[in-house]
Amino acid sequence: MNDIITSCKFKNGFGPASQQQQQQQSNSSPTKRPLSPDHPNPALPITESASPAMNRMGWALRTLLVADNSSCLKDRKVSGKLIRKCAPGTEFVDWLVNLSSIVHTRAQAAGMWQALLEEGILSHVNKEQPFKDKCFLYRFRVDEEGTAGGPPSTDDINAANEHIRESLSNLYQRGPDATLRMILRKTSHERTPEELELVFEELLHIAALSHLSTSIKRELSSIIVFEAHAQAGTILFSQGDEGRSWYIILKGSVDVVIHGKGTVATLKSGDDFGKLALINDAPRAATIVLKENNCHLLRVDKEHFNRILRDVEANTLRLQEHGKDVLVLERVAKQRGQHSAFKYTVMSGTPSKMLEHLLETRLGGQISGVDPFLDDFLLTHIVFMPVVQLVDELANYFHCDSHDGSQTPEERDYILNFKKRVIQFMQKWVMAVRHAAFDEPSVCDFIEDLAAEVEADPELQEETSIIHNILTQMARYQDDRNQNAGQKWKLPPNGQPICLFSGNITPSKTVIRPDDDIIFRVYCADHTYCTLRFPLHTTAEIIKACAADKLQLNRGPEDLSLVEVKSNGERSLFKDNDVSIPTGLSLNGRLFVSVKDHIDGLTPLPEQEGATEGIDMDLEMLSTKELAYHITIFDWDLFWAVHEYELLYHTFGRHHFGKITANLDVFLRRFNELQYWIVTEMVSTPSMSKRVGLLRKFIKLAAYCKEYQNLNAFFAIVMGLSNMAVSRLQQTWEKIPSKFRKLYQEFEALIDPSRNHRAYRVFVGKLQPPLIPFMPLLLKDMTFAHEGNKTSIDGLVNFEKMHMMAQTMRTLRFCRSRSLGLEPPSPKSEGEVRSFISCLRVIDNQRVLTAMSQKIEPSRKI
Repeated sequence: MNDIITSCKFKNGFGPASQQQQQQQSNSSPTKRPLSPDHPNPALPITESASPAMNRMGWALRTLLVADNSSCLKDRKVSGKLIRKCAPGTEFVDWLVNLSSIVHTRAQAAGMWQALLEEGILSHVNKEQPFKDKCFLYRFRVDEEGTAGGPPSTDDINAANEHIRESLSNLYQRGPDATLRMILRKTSHERTPEELELVFEELLHIAALSHLSTSIKRELSSIIVFEAHAQAGTILFSQGDEGRSWYIILKGSVDVVIHGKGTVATLKSGDDFGKLALINDAPRAATIVLKENNCHLLRVDKEHFNRILRDVEANTLRLQEHGKDVLVLERVAKQRGQHSAFKYTVMSGTPSKMLEHLLETRLGGQISGVDPFLDDFLLTHIVFMPVVQLVDELANYFHCDSHDGSQTPEERDYILNFKKRVIQFMQKWVMAVRHAAFDEPSVCDFIEDLAAEVEADPELQEETSIIHNILTQMARYQDDRNQNAGQKWKLPPNGQPICLFSGNITPSKTVIRPDDDIIFRVYCADHTYCTLRFPLHTTAEIIKACAADKLQLNRGPEDLSLVEVKSNGERSLFKDNDVSIPTGLSLNGRLFVSVKDHIDGLTPLPEQEGATEGIDMDLEMLSTKELAYHITIFDWDLFWAVHEYELLYHTFGRHHFGKITANLDVFLRRFNELQYWIVTEMVSTPSMSKRVGLLRKFIKLAAYCKEYQNLNAFFAIVMGLSNMAVSRLQQTWEKIPSKFRKLYQEFEALIDPSRNHRAYRVFVGKLQPPLIPFMPLLLKDMTFAHEGNKTSIDGLVNFEKMHMMAQTMRTLRFCRSRSLGLEPPSPKSEGEVRSFISCLRVIDNQRVLTAMSQKIEPSRKI
């Protein structure tokens, strides 16, 4: 009772504060951690008791090992002492790799055994090593405790085999996280370069660290520590203690308690606390109490963090003009296996100074080594240096000899080298952004000026081939643009995707351009409408004014809003300076113009609750592989049309650039279309037998899309199957064969969003192009980089942020670096299938879908 009262008082902020009383608390509940930061032992478990699922998996693996006559589990003498049923790590790995086809590498198998070790099911015989694919001996806990019992029966072996078939994939998914936790419990000097790189990649996706520079994150990867706490109520530190560490919550939650106030906040996964201790020497301002069992934390100790800051500052070079920083450089750390020709990388700077530094150090001569500065600049300069400004600066560098006719030979060489570098810059620019450069009149004029200068200057003859190549590309693009001039699109009125006005099927790789016209409808509150035709770059302000005039609303533009009304009744307002409005609508959304005071009164059209118009086909008659093939070809054409710049426009807001994101909008809409098509087809099939067949077909369709590396469609299909309206169809799921259920479970594990989609990132990192990536995750990465990092720091462009964004943009380039050349399956009705998959019948109202699902399969009464 005394323990309970003490705990309650403490939780409510009235616990004793004196050192003597704190000592008394340490002998009762809650538990108090030692003040000095300790280093966890990677050879020990991270929990007091294993979870039931892991216990069962350990039992199944041990049962099969013992039943195997050639098993590696044997009694061995170690230092004169007999150890029963132990085996070297290498033999454990050999056995597991041979056990199942899902385990492809020894590293994966080692990670799976480590997942069992960190739960205490397996251990090193002397408790001195985590699991290693080496000759260290390990044994199961039940053999160590002597509670294993006799040899397994036939029923035990059959049950173990069945459990392995059903659940080994779960252990496989735990392996990478267990390996990471093991690395984070090692001391700094024990972490290998490969392990440090793995930790660094993980730290890039932790929001609490997003404000730190890349070099600091790289340094943190060697000293950041993982610690686990089994018991809720444990005091991590107390108010008034000396601040020694900064913590980030990976799993679980903690209470923040202040004397006299009680619990003032609860921090959850992703939150951090104790950061001020790294900056000043003030005592802890609150007490931190663990709220849940098995909390997982990352810890950064003050002494290490301060050392890192000192090292980074010592490796930082600041260039100043007129007493102000204009360029901040950081020394490049040498990494094993990589050679960089550059001693410093750019951290921040003024746009002009970064361009000058780039021309001086990254162009001209034979530059070798890995350095992304030039490519980062070319992909992201539109954020901090508009095209017109960039062209002006380049023109000034190229014509720097026109100010003074008298030059020494050294000055002439310097000027000539700069001219050559400007021409090389233009070549790299065109290679990096392709047609986007030729869309700017100032760039085309500058290229023509350069060509004339090169032709007239004998000293620039070597650059003739470069400039001619650029001119050829520009002429080819302009011819193509002229051929497609007057391209006209339509947004059909019944929810179908955007298509060319001339026909239903858009030709392959057709890019939507800003000056293309689009025909669309705008409704008003009484559901009357007008049909408009405008270029895609038209602003919302012009559209609403024209629609109001045609619909005779008799109100000024300042009183009106352009609104999307979705099928579920949600409303989304457009800014007056927004562009590419029609392509940004949701699946079954409609565009309305409304008086601002009456927006709440807007209602969806009756047909919005139904399905979009599409071609009816009997899916049973279509080959699943043929369906996946045509979906992939169609999706590839949409993906190919998306320019990397559209990711920037989408992230920063297209109204900031006055640029359209129509191709990206259409590709994102396709993801939603596929996802809701799956749900619509499932809940529109009343026959149980047909529904079971359809479910099997969709799981096979996901498998074929994964095989074709169309990961965008793969995600859409699996997410469609996991939609509540489909996942609740228990009777349907029960009737599909177990191999399909197991396959679907593997797919679900691959799209698992935990740890920032770690499973997907590991999978996609092993693929070679061509492939269609999961686009929503790329946009999430762009948003994370944008919102977690300032664009400008102390008046300088934060170029580390630009580098992070360029990394994501380069992913698009990598995925498309090889052309798609799939072998077509034997065509049965190619034209019909292409028409079908290009315009699917879709309901996107979740309430309607759930109601349809309940109608075909009512909930079972308990």
